[in-house]
Amino acid sequence: MIILIPAYEPDHQLITLVRTLREADPWVTIVVVDDGSGPEYQDTFDAATRFGCHVLSYAVNGGKGHALKSGFAFITERFPGHDVVCADSDGQHGVADILAVADRVRGVTAAMVLGCRNFTGNVPARSKFGNTVTRALFRLATGQRVTDTQTGLRGYPAEMLPWLLTVRGQRYEYELNLLLEAKQAGYGIATVEIATVYLDHNSGSHFRPVADSVRIYAPLLKFLGSSLTAFMVDTVLFLLLSAFTDSLLLAVVGARVVSASVNFMVNRRLVFEHGNDTSLRSAATGYVALVMVLLSANYGAMWALTSAAVPDVVAKVVTEVTLLGISYAVQQRFLFVRKARAAAPQAPETHIPALVPAQFQHSPTGKSGDQSPKRFRSN
Repeated sequence: MIILIPAYEPDHQLITLVRTLREADPWVTIVVVDDGSGPEYQDTFDAATRFGCHVLSYAVNGGKGHALKSGFAFITERFPGHDVVCADSDGQHGVADILAVADRVRGVTAAMVLGCRNFTGNVPARSKFGNTVTRALFRLATGQRVTDTQTGLRGYPAEMLPWLLTVRGQRYEYELNLLLEAKQAGYGIATVEIATVYLDHNSGSHFRPVADSVRIYAPLLKFLGSSLTAFMVDTVLFLLLSAFTDSLLLAVVGARVVSASVNFMVNRRLVFEHGNDTSLRSAATGYVALVMVLLSANYGAMWALTSAAVPDVVAKVVTEVTLLGISYAVQQRFLFVRKARAAAPQAPETHIPALVPAQFQHSPTGKSGDQSPKRFRSN
């Protein structure tokens, strides 16, 4: 079992965690990734080395996803066949919980293990709100219920490490992408309840509420933008056709045909990452079937609302918002899905640079923008 700890500008909590892990299990292997923290944090990482940690470093901050994938690549090369438990460096994860996740990983097959917090007690409002929103969106997108989608305490069986290196994302969005793509890749999700710990209202976190939230919610935000565009086209055409034809059926059908065509092309090319993995004919056929079902539901809801004397525009907004979530879930989970990789042996596509060999220990700091690990130290 390997404990992997990504760290960016860590405080004393990193050394406290490493020391406590050593006290609990003197033989545990710990890998710490210095995610471009800079020379002012050198003493902290030197202390981690003295505690027997393997420390990987590079000059420029690449993000949590980059740090995790650097660690996974190193472990795959140096410790093949070992399971991995990832823990944060800011003191949020107790040793007992880390070991509980490690124990659970040993008993699962083809599944990641999440250490899920119950969010009771004094939880910062932004953390509680963020997890609530992400949990709801995750269930909408995948149909799976996970109580803590933002946990950094996660365990992965050794067999999953090659796949972990193929998933996109360099920063905080990477961990959510793992959850979103796990089911399509054939992996399950198991959970272990852990304590909810926020030290000093989570002041040690480097999460940027605006920038990182945009990265995490990018797939949904793009979908909402595409849907809003289609909605505007649909609404304008609906009102025009209603005025000129005086036929609710013709107005609904005509507007939907045009707006659906626009929505399909935008979603396939720009919104869903794996939209082009499915052939145009297959994707179009599935999309037409979805549109027909939604169109029937749309017409039925509109008829019911307008019959109840609800104004056309209000009825239209209520109906579209109600069906929006269904449309996203179906497209994300069934229509624009990742195509299975060919069985022919080939090198996996990775999203990190290759590790610098160990003989380049203590090499000089790299040029700005160089993301490859520049320093490897171990006892």
